[in-house]
Amino acid sequence: MNYEKLLNPTLLSTAPSGIRRFFDLAAALDDVIALTIGEPDFSTPERIRKVGIETLEKGRTWYSPNAGFIELRQAIADYLARRFAVSYDPASEVIVTVGGSEAIDLTMRALVSAGDEVLVPDPSFVCYQPLVRLAGGTSITLETKAEDDFRLTAAALKAAITPKTKLLVLPFPNNPTGAVMRREHLEEIAEVLRDTDILVLADEIYAELTYGDSEHVSLASLDGMKERTILVSGFSKAYAMTGWRLGYCCGPQPIIQQMLKLHQYGIMSSPTTAQYAAIEALKNADEDVAAMRAEYDRRRRLIVDGLREIGMPCFEPEGAFYVFPSVQMTGLTSEEFCRRLLEEKRVAVVPGTAFGECGEGFVRISYCYSVDHIREALRRMDEFLEEFR
Repeated sequence: MNYEKLLNPTLLSTAPSGIRRFFDLAAALDDVIALTIGEPDFSTPERIRKVGIETLEKGRTWYSPNAGFIELRQAIADYLARRFAVSYDPASEVIVTVGGSEAIDLTMRALVSAGDEVLVPDPSFVCYQPLVRLAGGTSITLETKAEDDFRLTAAALKAAITPKTKLLVLPFPNNPTGAVMRREHLEEIAEVLRDTDILVLADEIYAELTYGDSEHVSLASLDGMKERTILVSGFSKAYAMTGWRLGYCCGPQPIIQQMLKLHQYGIMSSPTTAQYAAIEALKNADEDVAAMRAEYDRRRRLIVDGLREIGMPCFEPEGAFYVFPSVQMTGLTSEEFCRRLLEEKRVAVVPGTAFGECGEGFVRISYCYSVDHIREALRRMDEFLEEFR
């Protein structure tokens, strides 16, 4: 049987994740220092775990409502109002999803049709462009540059808009660059979007992980932006809850109502145990988040300073837990650099091109690993770079 004739041709032509590819290559070798995956090395805070365990012990393992328990949706709305000054009706403007990834997929499938253009900053997380294509749309690259601190500029946005533009993806704090959009930059973006019908998918999964004076500002909190914004977030990064698989999306009721239909038919409801744990996270885990953020900040300074000392120019990230140093001084492509570093020094990082063509000349390094792990990786990278000095 010829399966290629039976499978969805768009899916067949979609490449697997470049992040996982290098993770798998590293897993096949011995003595590898891997800095590839954006997964917190902390355990889920104890207070959150306890609630999950108690839920199981009490047998509270039934389905939740399709949109999620109203108690959790209320907690999400209260949290967003408290932390980011944006107000949502928990009954009609919030859906609890299986991770932030499902929320992104729901947004794409609910909004994007054949012929629609979706503007996607590049570099950015690996899922946006494939999900646009799978929804039948066309992904349009918005290049972000090191000289602009990898922020999306209003000029780049304005130049890319056409009559076919349906949606802008705004993924800040950014994976892979660690860039943030400050209020003044978001205001410039908002000014371009006002008086258009363009919607925004604001992926704010790293909102709690910003450093220094770069406190996160939600696009939906700006004047006139909530009505055109689908805010996506979740619990994986800030609360170290990757395996609990829980996220959420918030937005205008007419859009959320249609996204809920997709969620009903494709998922039914999110995991019950995770939902109860998430209520505890939102209500009582601010101190745990602050402690993890402080440790990430320590590692951020260590790795940025360390990379610069060994001769790798590195933009200083202000959010998430990644650095995006340049490898152009070696004369190698991003792919060549990562392969040779892995083969010769057993250090695994991810080519910038895994996050889009504009990532060429850079690599992504995750610092959600121990200080000892990072120091050993820097030592080996220093040895590797000796050839290129």
